[in-house]
Amino acid sequence: MPGKYDYSLLESALFFAPARYSAARLKTALAGKTVLITGASYGIGEELVDELAGTGAHLILVARTGEKLEALKKLVDENGGRATVFAVDLTKKDEVEELLGELGRLPAGVDVFVSNAGKSIRRPLYESLDRFHDFERTMALNYFAPVRLALGLIPALEKNKGQIVNVSAVNTALAPAPYWAAYQASKTAFDQWFRCAAPELERRGIAPTSVYLPLVRTRMIEPTAAYRNAPAMHPRHVARIICRLLLTRRRRFAPWWLFPAEVASAVFRRPWEAIAARFVD
Repeated sequence: MPGKYDYSLLESALFFAPARYSAARLKTALAGKTVLITGASYGIGEELVDELAGTGAHLILVARTGEKLEALKKLVDENGGRATVFAVDLTKKDEVEELLGELGRLPAGVDVFVSNAGKSIRRPLYESLDRFHDFERTMALNYFAPVRLALGLIPALEKNKGQIVNVSAVNTALAPAPYWAAYQASKTAFDQWFRCAAPELERRGIAPTSVYLPLVRTRMIEPTAAYRNAPAMHPRHVARIICRLLLTRRRRFAPWWLFPAEVASAVFRRPWEAIAARFVD
């Protein structure tokens, strides 16, 4: 049932209220439009595809896993929708350029770009001295790919008065944490780029929307043992939040506690850095 995610009391207090939206309104708003979703094969992307399958939108699904994409395409077809899938590794520049070429051949172009693909790495710096590729891959996927896609899609989005939804993280607004240099730097880079671009996009009729998420229970957090029992959102909950934002087109959506946490991060920055330095390995 929508809004029921088996949250604990702590999770219910920390996370967003149940994400309610009118399915009829969403179907009217998206009928005949084209929605591009990156990272579509698992987690938030997969749940979003399921939510949008019956809207009448043309869903462009992008991920590396071709077999899973085909299964999602079948799901959309069974719900009377239409989906086109592209098995693309967004860390590879030539594949991103090829994808943009395919998107450029769409008669009406893209109306909504949901930038959801992401890569997370938690690794101490001293275990990364010979792993520069960790930083290259996170920047390629979390920063360069969405920037390149956005630049290529902006002309069509302007023509269609469209929307870009950035699936971001609360970490981008908070004090940096040890062991997360590759991930936080790359996510913050696109968040800053997008916030800088937002006034220009709005001026041209494109709605820029950032969704700041706490921990979400997806495959991405599984390698981090400390997160397995930590409070986390359900990806279906996030998908429904995105659906509501496709209707409201509001610029920012964040948990209620993020602003106080941002203030605390600024006020207590030096004590936090001193404590972090004492407790890292």
